[in-house]
Amino acid sequence: MSRFQVLSDAQWSLIEGMLPRPTGRKGRPFSDARTMVEAIIYRYRAGIAWRDLPEVFGPWQTVWTWHHRMATEGTWEKVHAKLTAAADAAGLVDWSLSVESTIARAHQHATNTTRLTGAGSNYTNLREEPPDHAIGRSRGGLSTKIHQLVDGNGLPLVTLITPGQAGDSPMFLPLMAHLRVGRETGRPRTRPDAVRGDKAYSSRAIRSHLRDRGIKAVIPEPDDQKGHRKRRGSRGGRPVGLDAIDYENRNVIERRFCHLKQWRRLATRYDKHAVTYRAAVLLHSIIAWTQQLSDTP
Repeated sequence: MSRFQVLSDAQWSLIEGMLPRPTGRKGRPFSDARTMVEAIIYRYRAGIAWRDLPEVFGPWQTVWTWHHRMATEGTWEKVHAKLTAAADAAGLVDWSLSVESTIARAHQHATNTTRLTGAGSNYTNLREEPPDHAIGRSRGGLSTKIHQLVDGNGLPLVTLITPGQAGDSPMFLPLMAHLRVGRETGRPRTRPDAVRGDKAYSSRAIRSHLRDRGIKAVIPEPDDQKGHRKRRGSRGGRPVGLDAIDYENRNVIERRFCHLKQWRRLATRYDKHAVTYRAAVLLHSIIAWTQQLSDTP
């Protein structure tokens, strides 16, 4: 396998049928889908500009058109949904989930677009560009935050992005709302066995949501919340239970973010539009799922 190719034949066979195909119309030759996908992967992995793509991939404008088209049409979302459904059917999804976010600094090339300060960034239509392009200013400067729900093996099930200054706790319910893993019969599965999160996710709303749905909460209680509960006496309620041994398994999502940021253009955001940047994050997740499925006997 050359340095221009990441996907093995087994991995490619899992997604080939879900990508755009020739229509049979006359005109210029239809670009090879595998070459286009490998070009997109190479660009984000190497951290280069579109114009600097090696000639082996063909015109960079064609690669960009493919990437933008698949991002705005939701192609990668459909591929991701089918792969996770196939993995669940094969018993490969560990339903003890972990939740976390990571910051990606926004390069100046990503920030030279008009941003409407204060616009709603927690958009529900994942293919609709948010008015602020999911770029915000925090202590470290302009940045984007990637929020993910991963299974017990660290493989992403849900990915959302927000401006960098957005809090983790408010994004928990939207993440859970987007958790839908299809099954051959019946409704998609939306309820995990457990959810692991750090102290940022310790809120009454989150714990109530998980308790009402019968989901085990593996979330430690911050010291200030402990003190507030104790000061209220019997009105403060019972101490929060924590499975300390299970909580140690939350490191799977930290390792996932380490893998994610091996792609230089994901570690630093250069994309002006949130839709195309999130599509690249999804593509990284898809590669992880294809690896999992292709390694299964």
